[in-house]
Amino acid sequence: MTRSPLALLVALLPLTASAQTIYKCIDASGSTTYASSRLDKSCKVISSGPENAVPAPPKAKPASAASHPSPSSFPRVQEDTQKARDGDRRHILEQELAGEQRSLEQARKDLAEQEATRGASSERSAPYRDRVGQHERNIQAIQKELGNLR
Repeated sequence: MTRSPLALLVALLPLTASAQTIYKCIDASGSTTYASSRLDKSCKVISSGPENAVPAPPKAKPASAASHPSPSSFPRVQEDTQKARDGDRRHILEQELAGEQRSLEQARKDLAEQEATRGASSERSAPYRDRVGQHERNIQAIQKELGNLR
């Protein structure tokens, strides 16, 4: 009979880090219950406080390239090769930007035609407005990428 409450207590010990307080409650018939909250006035605290708390890990400083140098066997890209790659990337992004601007102009024309024939409040023009918004968001994203280039 004493093993059951003891086994329950041992099973609940890992929970003390999150629950912080463990109560032992004995009801009128003599049954013992362990809980993380007070069930009635007869419950007694058996485990609580910061001694069960796990301390927070120290805040890590952001890693920088100087504090973690690359191994000597790590492959390196020559500066002129990297500049060529960056130039290619810029060229591709500029082409994508031009294409999105053309698509935006066409989507705006389609929206204007749809609204002229059906009326501005028509539900049929909603996909056209969505398409215009999508092209505007794409243009903003490409411009952000171009701004991030060296």
